[in-house]
Amino acid sequence: MVSVASGSSPGIVRPRLGFLGVGWIGLDRMRAILSTKRIEAVAIADPVPERIAAALELAPDATIASSLEAMLDQDLDGVVIATPSALHAAQAIAVLDRGAAVFCQKPLGRNCAETSAVIDAARRSDRLLGVDLSYRHMSAMRRIHALINSGDLGSLYAVDLVFHNAYGPGKPWFFDRALAGGGCVIDLGVHLVDLLLWLLGWPDVVRVESALFSKGARLRRGADEVEDYAVATLELSSGLVARIACSWHLNAGCDSIIAGEFHGTQAGACFRNVNGSFLDFTSDHNRGTARERLSSPPDAWPGRAAAAWATDLACANRYNVDNQNLVRVAEVLDRIYDC
Repeated sequence: MVSVASGSSPGIVRPRLGFLGVGWIGLDRMRAILSTKRIEAVAIADPVPERIAAALELAPDATIASSLEAMLDQDLDGVVIATPSALHAAQAIAVLDRGAAVFCQKPLGRNCAETSAVIDAARRSDRLLGVDLSYRHMSAMRRIHALINSGDLGSLYAVDLVFHNAYGPGKPWFFDRALAGGGCVIDLGVHLVDLLLWLLGWPDVVRVESALFSKGARLRRGADEVEDYAVATLELSSGLVARIACSWHLNAGCDSIIAGEFHGTQAGACFRNVNGSFLDFTSDHNRGTARERLSSPPDAWPGRAAAAWATDLACANRYNVDNQNLVRVAEVLDRIYDC
C-alpha cells in the first residue's frame, strides 16, 4: 500500500492518503500533512470543483475520486475526513473496516454511541485513528500542560473555560440537530471538555449541570432547536469544579473570546486569545499579583494535530489505546445535553 518516496533511499516509504472534503479546513490540514513530506496524496474527493482545483495545486498527481468508495478502491493507507458532522462516524468506520487509518475533523461522532462505534472499529482493525482536537497543540496549551504536570500550581480546585464565536457557523447544517448532533456545545464545547480532561490527566467527572439557550430562551431537554449559548458546571472526582461556557453569535464586541483560567493552591495559569483572534494566543503563569508570560504569538498551531498524525502513520499504522479517551469526552457532552 505504501510507496517509495521520490528521491529517497530504497526502503523509505510514504503512506498513500485520500482526502475526503477539501474545504478551507480540509485544505489547511492537507497542506499541513503534505508539509511533513512523509506521505503521498493519492486521491481527492469533494463535490465543489473549485475546492478540487485548489487541492490539486497542492497535490497535482492526485486523482479525483467520485466518492469515498471509489477512493478506497485505490489501495490507500489512510483517509483524511473533513466533511459535515453527520457523516463522520459512518465514513470513519467504512475506512477503518477497509484496513486504512483515519484522521477526522471533530466531532468524531454526534453522540457517545457514534464515537464508541468508531473507536471499536479502530480497535477491531488495529488501525491508527486521529481526531483534529487541535487546541491541544497550541504552544500556550503545551506550556500550561507542563506547568500543571510539574505540580507548580499546587492542588487545582477551579477551572474556567470559554469559547465564544461571535460570527457563528455559516452553513445551514450546523443548525440542524439531526445533522450536527447539537449546537455550540458539540461545535465549540468539545474543545473545552477535551482540553479540561487532557490537561488534568483524564479524571472522572462525577457531576454535570448545564443550561442551554437558543436566541435567549432556555431550551428544554430534547428540544428540536440547537443551542447558541451554553454554560456547564463539571465536578471532578478530585473535587475540582470547572465552568465551561460557549456560544455562537454572542454580542462579544470582537470576533471571538477564547480563554481559560486554572486556579491552584500555590499558583495559577491562564491562556487567552489576542484581540479577538481565532489563531493568536498568550499564556501566563500567575502568582498572587505577579504575572509571568509563558508564550506569545506567532504560533502556527492549527495543522499540528494533522501533521503529528501523518508522522505517526509513517512510522506505524496501529491502534492507539489513548483513543478511548475520545469516548470520555463524548460521554461528558452527552451529559451536558441530557441535563
